[in-house]
Amino acid sequence: MSSAHLFAPLKLGRYTLSHRVVMAPLTRMRAAVPGNLPTDLGVEYYSQRASAGGLIIAEASQVAPSGQGYPATPGIHSAEQVTGWKKITDAVHAKGGVIFMQLWHVGRLSHPSFQPDGALPVAPSAIKPGGKSFTPSFQMVPFETPRALEIGEIPGIIEAYREGARNALAAGFDGIELHGANGYLIEQFLHSKTNHRTDAYGGSVENRTRLLIEVMTALVEIWGADRVGVRLSPFGVVNDSGEADPIELYSHVLTRLAPLNIAYVHMIESRNTDAGEAGAPLAINDLRKFWPGTLILAGGFIGPSADAAIRAGQGDAVAFGRHFIANPDLPRRFQLGAALNPYNRATFAGGGAAGYVDYPFLETAEAAE
Repeated sequence: MSSAHLFAPLKLGRYTLSHRVVMAPLTRMRAAVPGNLPTDLGVEYYSQRASAGGLIIAEASQVAPSGQGYPATPGIHSAEQVTGWKKITDAVHAKGGVIFMQLWHVGRLSHPSFQPDGALPVAPSAIKPGGKSFTPSFQMVPFETPRALEIGEIPGIIEAYREGARNALAAGFDGIELHGANGYLIEQFLHSKTNHRTDAYGGSVENRTRLLIEVMTALVEIWGADRVGVRLSPFGVVNDSGEADPIELYSHVLTRLAPLNIAYVHMIESRNTDAGEAGAPLAINDLRKFWPGTLILAGGFIGPSADAAIRAGQGDAVAFGRHFIANPDLPRRFQLGAALNPYNRATFAGGGAAGYVDYPFLETAEAAE
């Protein structure tokens, strides 16, 4: 297969990548508990997947204890977490890689069992999500109705992201990505389905976009625009999300982001979320014209389709999740046109080394044949 476009250099903010095969942020639920700490096994996992001039976007990490909604997910709000992440960034840098931290707050997609003092999760509005929530012991229980944030509490949310950004800097990351997708707190403010506020953060598209822009502005103040990105899912419906008029909303979002001159926008195509979205329009077909900067695409791509998307100008790089889980040397396999290891969904979340650091590299697989 042709992979010429996937392996052309790319200027991404402050960095020049040697290829465009990006490792997507992947929630693997293997942090050490208590403390939600990155582990030595995590050092091995990320080091395996690092490549010279390749970009890794590390798994979503909560910026505050109240932002957690899944068991054994790492945080970026304590000194011990910073120390654990520093081992990972050092290992990636030793391989010549570039690594960004994804900053996360799940908002209403949490459960009181994760919250300090068993409080209700917070959200833009007191609207209960459909489906079930994890507990710290990996049990599934119905979501509870969240508590709507008071307007006076919103500066504290912004400050939590700002502190997470400072901690990511201390941990040796090369940049940060705001998680603004998949039904989590930032997207809860964006979508009219989950935001019924009547103050400055609700109602109009401009108001619903306000928190995103205020958080992004805070992150740029810490890092500089050329080391900050954001992930969006315009047509996503995962985690009981979804917007009635995504083109109107996200064209406005991209137009508001453009003056910040951030390093990139990372956009999830709907084919990689819920099965019910089969046939949903590709976000990029309608939204690319509103974003003049670097665009990372994600969602169901393989090598040939990723190369074709870059060749067609739909995006500048492509992020891979499941295939990066199963193929630590994914860029090399794409470049050689080699077969891919199959992935095992049963080991995606939770557990130990199995399905985490034991997938074979190309040379190992060939030697076994």
